[in-house]
Amino acid sequence: MTEPLIFELSSPGRKAYSLPALDVPEVPLTELIPEPYLRKTPAQLPELSEPDVVRHFTHLSKLNYSIDSGFYPLGSCTMKYNPKINEVAVSQPGWKDIHPLQAQSTVQGALRLMVELQELLAAISGMDAFTLQPAAGAHGELTGLFIIQAYHRARGEMRDQIIAPNSSHGTNPASAAMIGAQLVTVGTDERGRVNIEELRSLVNERTAALMLTNPSTLGLFEEDVVEMADIVHRAGGLMYYDGANMNAIMGVARPGDMGFDVVHLNLHKTFTTPHGGGGPGAGPVGVKQFLAGYLPVPVPTRRDGVYILDADRPESIGKVRSFYGNFGMLVRAFTYIRRMGSDGLGQVSRDAVLAANYVRARLNDLYPQAYPGTNMHEVVLSGRGLREHGVRTLDLAKRLMDYGFHSPTVYFPLIVDEALMIEPTETENKDTLDAFVDAMRAIAAEAEVNPEVVTSAPHSAPVGRLDEARAARKPNLRWRPGGDQEPAQVPPAGEEKPLGV
Repeated sequence: MTEPLIFELSSPGRKAYSLPALDVPEVPLTELIPEPYLRKTPAQLPELSEPDVVRHFTHLSKLNYSIDSGFYPLGSCTMKYNPKINEVAVSQPGWKDIHPLQAQSTVQGALRLMVELQELLAAISGMDAFTLQPAAGAHGELTGLFIIQAYHRARGEMRDQIIAPNSSHGTNPASAAMIGAQLVTVGTDERGRVNIEELRSLVNERTAALMLTNPSTLGLFEEDVVEMADIVHRAGGLMYYDGANMNAIMGVARPGDMGFDVVHLNLHKTFTTPHGGGGPGAGPVGVKQFLAGYLPVPVPTRRDGVYILDADRPESIGKVRSFYGNFGMLVRAFTYIRRMGSDGLGQVSRDAVLAANYVRARLNDLYPQAYPGTNMHEVVLSGRGLREHGVRTLDLAKRLMDYGFHSPTVYFPLIVDEALMIEPTETENKDTLDAFVDAMRAIAAEAEVNPEVVTSAPHSAPVGRLDEARAARKPNLRWRPGGDQEPAQVPPAGEEKPLGV
């Protein structure tokens, strides 16, 4: 089922509003807006009744796939269900009606929540101090590296190399580049863990930090993490923890106890705040005490029984975002943590690990695991066996739509051939996992006997298979009157795009 454009539903004379009678003297438009800026012809706006407008956007919403409507097995993204009690909490007037420019004395409750959330995140991660400013995980990474860079410079050391595994998130090398550092890649051993001996040979007096995700993006726990920390620290470098996979260990193990000095946490991945989709997110950064002075200002803190925003921090890297962070996300995460408690958070991680291992056990015969062994909260399988039938993991991803499922992560990690990165999370029940596994097994069977049904999928979606390169490079996002719907031409590299395109 598809939905026409709202312009195609338009009919002259219809409207979805009624205005009260004018109760002030009518003034010519030219007295309000200078003549050169007035339209010469009316804007071509759609004309619909209120029911038409409501039904149009309701129909569109039903074409969307969301965490409220289905299962998201996206590995690395941790697409957990967002508890509705979080929305109830954040919608309270005392939270939603305040403004960041209010006097601090009038927002003591909000400041207290931020201070207590910082303390909770510190306890969960094993850090000593936190900032809630960063607006996303990648923004948290950048903030953490700025802190590390400031620390080394304060010591008179111009360390300019960041080490990251070849299985790291793409944001790790991007963040390193953004602070002007050189990325040094460390390889993976035959077990899928960081190659310790190679790391030992790469660390030197230029090493600023090792960026590490644990469990890794291969879904495996880095068992030698304490030894890695010792190698890096002996060379004068710091340990940076990418908190993308914290959902596997919260309440069970803490990065601060593994030797990490800086950590960022994705509230949308681990603490059930909504994924931003370009909107507000949150990527708090925690540090050990010797780095606390470098945190962005202002820092919400408690002093003499009063909650304040402390900006008197001469070593601070400065602000990384306007105001104090995306407050609505902070309220949601605080609600989740307080509601779960330490025992509940530990059970979350144990259930997430159990679910991922269950999926692995049921699929490993058809989609072999990239690196054998017990996995953590996600499992990386390979669809390379489908290639003998002319089927790729991208085809499988499209075919899953016909079975009513969102695809797992494909193409990543880059070091796995035909990767299928699956993270079921703790919020899905066994019936859902079994249905997903059955769909994956059914597609493997289809690939063997009727590969065309897979390679031509999806068949039941609102649109068929798209030219993905053209959709990304020449999207048709604008309605034009008169039926001329050709997308604007993309200018050659280096040329400025036309305004509005």
